[in-house]
Amino acid sequence: MRIRVTVAAVSGALALSALAMPAAHAAGPSTHRADAAKVFQAARAATAGISARTAAADDMPYDLDVTFSNLKVAKAIKVGTTNRVSTTITYTMKFGADVDVTAKDFFTQPYLYKGSFNSPQNMLFGDRPATCSVTSANTANCKGTIDIYPQWWLRNADAGTWRVGAEAAALNGQDITSEDIDWSKVGLADQGGLGTTLVQRNSKLTTGAKPKPVKKGRTVTVTGKLSRANWESGKYSGYSGQAVKLQFRKKGTTTYKTLKTVKTNSTGSLKTTTKATVDGYYRFSFAGTTTTPAVNAPGDLVRVKK
Repeated sequence: MRIRVTVAAVSGALALSALAMPAAHAAGPSTHRADAAKVFQAARAATAGISARTAAADDMPYDLDVTFSNLKVAKAIKVGTTNRVSTTITYTMKFGADVDVTAKDFFTQPYLYKGSFNSPQNMLFGDRPATCSVTSANTANCKGTIDIYPQWWLRNADAGTWRVGAEAAALNGQDITSEDIDWSKVGLADQGGLGTTLVQRNSKLTTGAKPKPVKKGRTVTVTGKLSRANWESGKYSGYSGQAVKLQFRKKGTTTYKTLKTVKTNSTGSLKTTTKATVDGYYRFSFAGTTTTPAVNAPGDLVRVKK
């Protein structure tokens, strides 16, 4: 498997930024980000300057005999404004006879990347390396997590489809902090296109109906607001121009029926009217988009007087 220098550069650069995280985030398991970053950033540095210094072949990390398959990831990951969001990824790792996957300085991890494999716009990693269970002489089942800190790793434009990859590194006793590291003894494997998922800006939806109570046949005014996480401001902001359904559920029943569809205004607000018939609950319902998950507002009870 070829070493992907471009992605190694990005993964290293992004993961190194974990070192700038607040202590609450950087403590404990997230030190893996820094360790992983050193490997892939250093490997990138070793390979990126080849043309400039006419490097010999032994300056290059070797292609580690590792491949990945059977990857499973959630269909969508809802990410709010501040809290860490973690999602589990499982995959199968095949390895050659010369790869010691039980060595202390061998690690593997899944990652998400936005955009193309060779030129990703962004990448997301986990706080810990994956854990693997060896099931045969050349196969292991692995489980890792992606830990997302929205204010540190995401911009609003990142919402939508992400692809999944996995990587592995065998240091084989080499000290990556040393200037005398022998890169020819370090193995790297990196494979993309193993799956897809949606990383979405979490959504909120409210409903309020008035008057309460209302006379039968009179007008009920229903208002609400559709908002979604703004990863850049750390707050929720209105989602404009979106089709939202007004739904009604008769008291004593369990099923909502759609009355009409309205669109959010420039601030994400909703306002519409309907005629009162019987006691029941009004709510707005949003079907979702690739960037924003579906959400139903809690129903608001309106009693009808004769």
